[in-house]
Amino acid sequence: MLRLEENICKWVSNWLSDRKQRVVINGTHSDWVTVTSGVSQGSVLGPIFFNIFINDLVEGLHSKISIFADDTKLCEENNTEKDSFLLQRDLDRLEAWAEKWHMRFNTDKCKVMHMGRNNASHSYILNGKTLGNTDMEKDLGILINSKLSCKNQCQVATAKVNKIMGCIKRGIDAGV
Repeated sequence: MLRLEENICKWVSNWLSDRKQRVVINGTHSDWVTVTSGVSQGSVLGPIFFNIFINDLVEGLHSKISIFADDTKLCEENNTEKDSFLLQRDLDRLEAWAEKWHMRFNTDKCKVMHMGRNNASHSYILNGKTLGNTDMEKDLGILINSKLSCKNQCQVATAKVNKIMGCIKRGIDAGV
């Protein structure tokens, strides 16, 4: 088990305690308010604290889990009622974890993607809400669909390239 020196713990505690913030837009600013939780965006320590904070998120989960920054994905082969039960149990465990740490998953951003011909396509619940289904999602900038086809990604990339090429062509034509 990792133990931090007392001086490091005091420094971190001081860094997180008695903080205030305000918003400034075009020289106009809000009143100062006390910050009671979280770490400063753009800080070096923010991602480190986040990783420490979610370190126990995966404990007791049956499903494969993928975490990148604040994005969490569960993946489970789902051909039987038992598979569906295990996936729902993992969602319940994630919900209990979030409740323990006074957090909540944003169920509006949580989706279920059923993949494969034998997928049981069950519904799943998180925070008392049935999660929506999706056939396509953007993951780390890449469009993923339920058939693992890259067709949509290629169409989007082609559209962007054609737009840029059109701008270049208009610029060349205008200069002639």
